[in-house]
Amino acid sequence: MMISVLNSDCLRRSVLIAVAGFSLATGLPASEAQAQTAERPLLVEGRETVYQRVLTRPGAMHHPSPDAAATRGYPAFQPLYVYGVQTGWYQVGPSISGGPTGWVPAGSVVQWKQNIVAAFTNRAGRERQVMFGTEEQLRDLMEHEALRDMQAQILQEVESGEVPDERGIVAAEPEDFVNVVEQLYLMPILDFAQDLHPLNYESNLLMKVASVPLRDEESPAPAGTGDFDAGIVFVFDTTRSMDPYIQRTQSAVETIVRDLQGTDLGDRVQFGVVAFRDNTDAAPGLEYRTRTLLPLQRRADQSQVVATIRAATRVASANSPGFNEDSLAGVEDAIDLTDWTNGGADPFDARIVILITDAGPKDVRDPNARSQIGAKELQRNAQDKGVAVMTLHLQTPAGGEAQHAYAASQYRDLSRFHGDTFYYGIENGSPEAFQVTVTRLVTALTDVIRVARNEQRVLSPEETGDELVNLGLALQLAYLGRQKGTQAPDVIEGWVSEKAIENPAKTAIEPRLLVTRNEMATMADLLGELTTLGEQSRGAEDAATFFSQVRDVVARMAQNPDRLIDTTSDTLGGALEFLEDLPYESQLMLTTEDRWAQSAMNRRAILDGMRQKLVQYRKWLLDPEVWTPLYDDAPDGEHVFAMPFDVLP
Repeated sequence: MMISVLNSDCLRRSVLIAVAGFSLATGLPASEAQAQTAERPLLVEGRETVYQRVLTRPGAMHHPSPDAAATRGYPAFQPLYVYGVQTGWYQVGPSISGGPTGWVPAGSVVQWKQNIVAAFTNRAGRERQVMFGTEEQLRDLMEHEALRDMQAQILQEVESGEVPDERGIVAAEPEDFVNVVEQLYLMPILDFAQDLHPLNYESNLLMKVASVPLRDEESPAPAGTGDFDAGIVFVFDTTRSMDPYIQRTQSAVETIVRDLQGTDLGDRVQFGVVAFRDNTDAAPGLEYRTRTLLPLQRRADQSQVVATIRAATRVASANSPGFNEDSLAGVEDAIDLTDWTNGGADPFDARIVILITDAGPKDVRDPNARSQIGAKELQRNAQDKGVAVMTLHLQTPAGGEAQHAYAASQYRDLSRFHGDTFYYGIENGSPEAFQVTVTRLVTALTDVIRVARNEQRVLSPEETGDELVNLGLALQLAYLGRQKGTQAPDVIEGWVSEKAIENPAKTAIEPRLLVTRNEMATMADLLGELTTLGEQSRGAEDAATFFSQVRDVVARMAQNPDRLIDTTSDTLGGALEFLEDLPYESQLMLTTEDRWAQSAMNRRAILDGMRQKLVQYRKWLLDPEVWTPLYDDAPDGEHVFAMPFDVLP
């Protein structure tokens, strides 16, 4: 039996839309017929701002009216708004504001109640997942007493292209990884069952998913097809407290660069250097908060890198305000200001930021912090750009245990990449331990290139460590996903597990919310208004009037037809009605008037969370690369983005 393999080109051109609890519309009683109102779609029952939508099934046809012949076909699983209903028919249009464009038979669409999207995670650290024709067949494998042996046999059969019919396998996960932010793909979840994973009895979701091409045309050829290479940007702490350590720190880095100089491998590893200090308004003698000392670019001669690293040994002559430094500003600039794509001509395949510091990051509440984005939001921004952040934290005696614990917690949040953590605490700031660690990191990264070039690795997998082995595989899978162009399979449906069937510690499919630009703008506008009002709400009396002010803001925002705002909610986040009923807990959605008034500390935590998310929303709104139209000539406000659940308000 030949099975479909979901490949990287398929996922570039597919739409993955999670449909929670839909039912197939095979016809409605005449008494349920509804009329179009004021060129706006019909509302979902019990909602004030959420409109009815359907997804076209393969073969769905467009009709000018229910009694007219079909004039054209729809792409499979195209989202459409419902403007009217007749028995057996939906009046539909692709836009929330453009009005209806025609009719579709009710049997050729499915109701779409929640715009959740599912995205395959990078499979480094877990096996490829397979899709089964039935839920029972998936359960049979997950509950098999020889699960791993059976899975290995199945994957061998998948790779050979010959799978026995009795397996019930209809498709396999792509071999390569496609970043859903760089290349939007959507996969409808047609049905689901909540369950416990049989290996650890933790919550798991079994989902029936479908995959279809989003466009018929071939994917464009990749912009660059050169050998696998790596871009590494060092982010150095050059504050005064680093003086006893920075020369040894940079000496170790310089040795690595020199060892690569003039070698074939050296041509495949390129470096950049960013330095950071602290707020120059508070301490002008610091000279700069962040500075790109050397931009990342491809160079035949690395002597400039060595010279730059030597120059960076000059630490600040002035003291910075407080022990913690603005390291997040340095990392943020390394992520956002570095040209990882080489002008779009030939992107760096492995993208690494290595932070080296003896201090923790400034908290967003610190008046000397530049950005209001936190470590978790910055990590998500980096991962979505394919950038892995590593932190070498010199735990010097000057910091103390309490400060070390704070810094370690923040840097662990910052230094995650697809489920693994790349935080390395150097006890007592030991120069010897630091040199060993940084040498292992960079050698492991160069081994990724050696493996990609079919050369002998320097470190064994045991010497490298599981997390760095996983990182190397993740970077290679992302590289292959960007480079390969293959044919999309036919439309398929199958059952798959949210958690890896052999390793429930690894998520195989990540839920995201498919939001429009207008919806994200609404979230940003609301959070901006709430943080402004909240900062003015200092005392208990102010807290009591806060919610009445919020209602005034919501009422004013509701006058803009592009802002989908519910004016009847009794929680802060409830005005964003399209976020209700999602499978996640939102601090904002739970904040009632009573909870807001409970304590100043509680209000501060809520405001800090809103502010950090607001900064990220504004960055996304201004980044045209993350927005995708789902149909031709879609207005900008209806371009979509697959938004991670962990940064929802």
